[in-house]
Parts: sequence; structure tokens; C-alpha cells
Amino acid sequence: MRLPDMPLHDPFVVADDRTRTYHLYTSNDPSVSGVEGTGTMVYRSHDLLDWTRPVVVFRAAEQRGMWATDGGWAPEVHAWGGRYYLFTTLHDEDRPLPLPPPNPWGVPFQVPTYRRGTVTAVSDSLLGPFTVVDPSRPTPPEHLMTLDGTLHVDPSGQPWMVYAHEWLQTIDGTIEAVPLAADLTRTVGDPVFLFKASDAAWISEQIPGGVPNQLPPYVTDGPQLYRTPDGSLLMLWSTYEKDVAGDDGTISGRYVQTWAVSRSGDLTGPWQQHRPLVRDDSGHGMLFHTFDGRLMMILHRPFDNARGKLYEMRLDGHELRVLRQRTDLDGGG
Repeated sequence: MRLPDMPLHDPFVVADDRTRTYHLYTSNDPSVSGVEGTGTMVYRSHDLLDWTRPVVVFRAAEQRGMWATDGGWAPEVHAWGGRYYLFTTLHDEDRPLPLPPPNPWGVPFQVPTYRRGTVTAVSDSLLGPFTVVDPSRPTPPEHLMTLDGTLHVDPSGQPWMVYAHEWLQTIDGTIEAVPLAADLTRTVGDPVFLFKASDAAWISEQIPGGVPNQLPPYVTDGPQLYRTPDGSLLMLWSTYEKDVAGDDGTISGRYVQTWAVSRSGDLTGPWQQHRPLVRDDSGHGMLFHTFDGRLMMILHRPFDNARGKLYEMRLDGHELRVLRQRTDLDGGG
């Protein structure tokens, strides 16, 4: 298989040095895996061009006492303490959360919120099977509607789950972090606010004044962190770039891949927001190194019926740049 033929959303690559194999994780798609149900599947490749048919490494319905079996979004796999840990987001629309308090912007935006969050599962193999460490609840606080948890380990060795706090609950979506136990099985502190979507001032710069009550929500999606050689901390994240369409003032959004940098190198920032790396309905990217040392970014495009797109990247100090899309690998588009 090749990337143009591979359905995938929220791609995450693990380059396994031992086997010289790239593992590309995404939500289970029964049309290609042949396995029904919410879960995670993985494609494998030695060259980023030709990929095996996917195998399923996690199924929510197989977890005894599982609090939710829908979603299966944004799977990531991280090596830690000699084992492999899967983070993936589940939800249960039949378990509502209390309505949030009135927002400070006076925006009349009341939508149902329900239990959603990232779970942690563990395996001794990159190919699973992965078993949830706590089937009774998500890893972040369960009263928060969250998604897209990722692992970050700070310079002291403290592991964190960094996640997006849903715009459905906040209007202005945030990126937050919660400290984890040394074995990643539970939280050991309260969430820490990192930044909010509207901190990226370019999001709304095309919207004229006088329409604040028509503004759609500010979305945070898909955080992923990367330590630069100069000690800065980069974060890839995705959102919607807002625009005005038509004479009625209707505001639309386009999914984009953007980034931020903490020059201090600290997870708490301060975070400086940068303009998007890739537009064109693209996002939920992550960075990885090829076996020959190239820095690559993989993301999905378009948002619906998504396929994986690969970009060769360059770091100049803490400045991240796109060198070129690897159309030889992803088929272009």
C-alpha cells in the first residue's frame, strides 16, 4: 500500500531503530483492517513509500469495564520504562457533563458536553495488544472535556500528558498539561494552563470589527512537543483559521497546521505563537526523524477522507521551516 490509498486521520509515526521499521498509527478503519470496532491500527514500512496492510493493536470493546467505546482518535505510542504506552481519545455521548459556566465573552454558545478524554494503554510490543491501565476513566480529569493527549518528559524526568481542552466546553479552546506518575498510570497533580487558541492572533485577523457575537469557537487540536538542539521547546498544534464568507457576515474556518515555541524550554512557557506551517485543510501533525537523520512532519489532509502527507523540515535554532512536501512519498495533493 501507498499513502494515497491509506485512509488515516491524526497520524503518528514511531521510527523503530531496532527493526528499521516505521510504524504509522491511526484510528481503526474496518474497511482496510478487516476488524470491526473502535480502536487503533498500525501500518508499517521500511522506506515511507510502501506500507503493509494495517493490523489492529487496540480495541476499546475488548477492555473489561471500559468507560467508553466510541472515538478512538489521535492514537500515539511512546516507549517508556521498557514498555510501550498508547494514548488515544475515547468518548461517550450518553454520559453528559454539567454545562460550563457563562463565558466571559457573552457569546450565546451552549452545546451539550459529554465525557471525552485520552486513555492510557500499555503493551510490551509496538504491535500490541495494548491494555488500558484504568478502564474506569480517562487519564485527564474526567469532568473536563479533553482530547488528543500526548506525552512530554521535562528536563527533570517528570512525565506529563499535554492535551487540548475542548472548545465545546471553553469557547476558547486551551492547551493544558497534567503531571503523570512515573509509570504513566495516573495523574499526580492538577492541570496546568499553557495557552489558549486565541493567543494566535493571526486566527481572526481577517474578521472585521463589530461582529464579536458571531465568532465561532476557537479550536485547539493535536498538540505534539519537540525539544530543539538549542534547548527551546516547540509545540505543533492545529486549529481553524477564520475568515468571513458572504455579505451576511458568516464566518467559516479552514483547518491549519500551526506551531508555537517556548524559548525558555519550559513547558509552562511563555509560548510564542507562529503563523501556520501548512494550510489547505491540513493538520494534526507530528515530527519524527527518518533513519538517515532527516526531520520530517506527517499530517493529514483533507480533514474528511484524510490521507497522510509528508514534509521535509528544517530547524534553524528554534525556527521551524518547511523545506518541501515529499510528493514522491505521499503522492502530492
